[in-house]
Amino acid sequence: MANGRLGIGLVGSGMISEFQAEAIGDLDNAVVTGFFDMVPELAAARAEQFDRKAYGSLAELLADDAVDIVSICTPSGSHLDPSLAAAAAGKHVMVEKPVEVTTGRIDEIIAACRDNGVTLGAIFPRRFFETSRLLKAAVDAGRFGTLSLADVAIKWFRDQAYYDQGGWRGTWKLDGGGALMNQGIHGIDLIQWIMGGIETVCGQVATVAHERIEVEDVATATVRYKNGALGVIEGTTAAWPGSKIRIEISGSAGNVVMEDETIVQWEFAEPSPEDEEILEKYGPREGLSGGGAADAKAIDTEGHRLQFDDFCGAIQAGTEPYCAGIDGRAAVSVITSIYRSAREGRIVQVD
Repeated sequence: MANGRLGIGLVGSGMISEFQAEAIGDLDNAVVTGFFDMVPELAAARAEQFDRKAYGSLAELLADDAVDIVSICTPSGSHLDPSLAAAAAGKHVMVEKPVEVTTGRIDEIIAACRDNGVTLGAIFPRRFFETSRLLKAAVDAGRFGTLSLADVAIKWFRDQAYYDQGGWRGTWKLDGGGALMNQGIHGIDLIQWIMGGIETVCGQVATVAHERIEVEDVATATVRYKNGALGVIEGTTAAWPGSKIRIEISGSAGNVVMEDETIVQWEFAEPSPEDEEILEKYGPREGLSGGGAADAKAIDTEGHRLQFDDFCGAIQAGTEPYCAGIDGRAAVSVITSIYRSAREGRIVQVD
């Protein structure tokens, strides 16, 4: 750490590394040191773009004393090895969603970071939206009375070109799944986090609108939450032109509908003084962050900025980040359980 700023080395120089570098560039407590990619030309291009170093190998990045944190931006199914190497080198580790494509591989990363005394973070920028925190606080405070239903719909669109580029998208090995694991994970993590966890799932998946992919482009699941409520998960990349992530939570004393960062409905049997202010501030409005519903590149960096700021602040203070590595496990467990349910045609317990 130099001048109170933690150095962050980025492993993987694809699209998400650009978002991360832009977000980190807006921070006062961190700085990007450089980029590494298995394709040297990609790292060189990203390094030139941000006027930073291009590392010739992962070992070179890990040997750089200026690097305090390694951020893993490689394809989902290749997060394990660089995460383990970073932890072994004594570097803190931040991993893009999903942390990995199986809970077993995630557990290896968690254990490595714990054993080496470094902090692990899992990137879920939507947890840092104020609307998400308000909704979770309302659930935790019991404002809904008896919770009955909690649904999430992630109806996005990706064209065939999206899957054809890169060679890894739409594969089980490196994408870990399709509409649920890559795109739907944003909404699935939010709903399970807000509701306190999912107990069982019963799912169906299909590939209906894309070619040359191994994974699903549409999926549904009915779920039972740990608090007893029921719900539905819908996810697809075949819903043109792409819609905002929609969450609806219902109970005996309240109902809330949220679309991305917009609160569409916020009603409770016992009103609170702040309810009117919440609706005024977070109701339908202009100038919201992009959600990536129709274009993977059309996302705002604010969520990443907030998360990296929190992660770096936690390291400097010696505390746990708001979204720690263990928090990245739950959504993957739900998704892989949905896949198992679809294969076996039965209700599956989420581990």
